Amino acid sequence: MGQWLDSLTVWLSANPEWLGVAIFIIACIECLAIAGIIVPGTVLLFGVAVAAGSGALSLGHTLLLGFLGGLLGDAMSYAIGKYFHQNIRRLPLLRSHPEWIGGAETYFHRYGIASLLVGRFIGPLRPMLPMVAGMFDMPLPRFIAVSLVAAAGWSAAYLLPGWATGAAMRLPLPEHFWPQAGVVAAGLALLLGLSLNSSIRDRRYGTRMISGLCLATLIALFLGWPWLHDFDQGVMTLVQEHRSQALDGTVVLVTRLGDFRTQFFLGGLLTGLLLLMRQWRHALFAGAALIGTAIGNGTLKWLFARARPEVLTDPLTSYSMPSGHSSASFAFFLVLAVLAGRGQPPRMRLTWILLGCIPALSIALSRVYLGAHWPTDILAGALLACCVCALSLTLVQHRQPLPAMPLRVWWLVLPACIALLGFFALYALPDAVARYQY
Repeated sequence: MGQWLDSLTVWLSANPEWLGVAIFIIACIECLAIAGIIVPGTVLLFGVAVAAGSGALSLGHTLLLGFLGGLLGDAMSYAIGKYFHQNIRRLPLLRSHPEWIGGAETYFHRYGIASLLVGRFIGPLRPMLPMVAGMFDMPLPRFIAVSLVAAAGWSAAYLLPGWATGAAMRLPLPEHFWPQAGVVAAGLALLLGLSLNSSIRDRRYGTRMISGLCLATLIALFLGWPWLHDFDQGVMTLVQEHRSQALDGTVVLVTRLGDFRTQFFLGGLLTGLLLLMRQWRHALFAGAALIGTAIGNGTLKWLFARARPEVLTDPLTSYSMPSGHSSASFAFFLVLAVLAGRGQPPRMRLTWILLGCIPALSIALSRVYLGAHWPTDILAGALLACCVCALSLTLVQHRQPLPAMPLRVWWLVLPACIALLGFFALYALPDAVARYQY
């Protein structure tokens, strides 16, 4: 297998015009029912992503091709299930391996839409769940909406590491970049693994443990950031090497969502609406998480006074670590995700958390792209927000669990927050673009 993969990547490197086709086809097969189980698509995707990152394809084209290929695989799988229905069990391979469809069917019945989101990242389930959704007549518009979100997250998660590896191998990075990157990746993997395990098992002291783990990782990051200089410099070099003026306006639009003024009014709006609707405990949780994160961010910045990267033509005057945009956006979207998951099974609550992390992570990464923060700055901001959010939830649920909010509250909260985000994202955008030019 290794020799065959090496031969394929060498051939694609020598014929880069076929690299985009290869990414599209492999992504499609990886998400195609039955074929995705047989073909080692994950390994192939990483190999072709490395080749793409070596200079053959831009990151945007790589992710887009993987996204479109995954969508096609989902659509074909859904169509197969819709056409055959229960007769699909009589197909030769499924008749020989009934456990393939049995596991996906059980998972789909138990978690519904959440299974298509979370199961996308579970190898044996990924190609089978869309087929099961078609087999049980899941409405097509609902399937398309879920598939769009799942394919976008899957494309980034499966192609970005390989593409970044290929790009990093091409650039003259600092001497100790790779060991330091390995330490950071291992620490985050351990934190995420323990947190996910605690959430899925629905342990009694799960939120308390998650808060403690985030705090311990945050302390380790603050103590160790002077020794992560090569990691910060390497990632910043990699990002700035692939920065494009065509994307600057879009990225600035994203980063505007994490500005202090935006988050200040947004947090006040959310907490005020919860109080207006007499959701006292929910408002206490939201206010404690948002205010606690803001106070913690300001205090840590004052204590450590770390300088910002020298990328912007108009350098920002405030200190760098932790990133206020990262901490504020993670705090706000995690609060929304936690409130959305109340009263639901553990895996559904986890699904809401993952969805909440998508916009927060986009805002955080925009800071590195624009050269306003170091990578460890946004990591510190995210860890701070997770720690305070989990601690606030622990305190509010000290005596009894936080109940689910009525639907009428969501019909008021969500449109108001989206409207305010849109206003601040578009307000004074030309000035913001000029400020973040390099």
